[in-house]
Amino acid sequence: MSRLLTAVLCLAAAIPALAQSPAAAQPSRLGLCAACHGETGHASMPGVPNLAGQQLDYLRSALRHYRDGSRDVPLMRAAIGPVSDADLDALARWYSAQSPQAHP
Repeated sequence: MSRLLTAVLCLAAAIPALAQSPAAAQPSRLGLCAACHGETGHASMPGVPNLAGQQLDYLRSALRHYRDGSRDVPLMRAAIGPVSDADLDALARWYSAQSPQAHP
């Protein structure tokens, strides 16, 4: 009986960790995005938006719209054009998982 109780307690303690989504892995296509938006989503170039901490669904949608041309930004379309849905998803997951910086 004590083994069963120990097992139940261990499982109960692990539930919060299991419920959290796994940390986003650094995507293989990050380099091109990082050139302007920064590796962790903190842009250092004027006029380039920070991506760190943006909503995952927003980033997924925006990337797809840049790729298909419904958001007409030629530079982004050229950068995103050859990127697969899986790679777009990985990029969106990566940037949404990064911590945003406070504005000075």
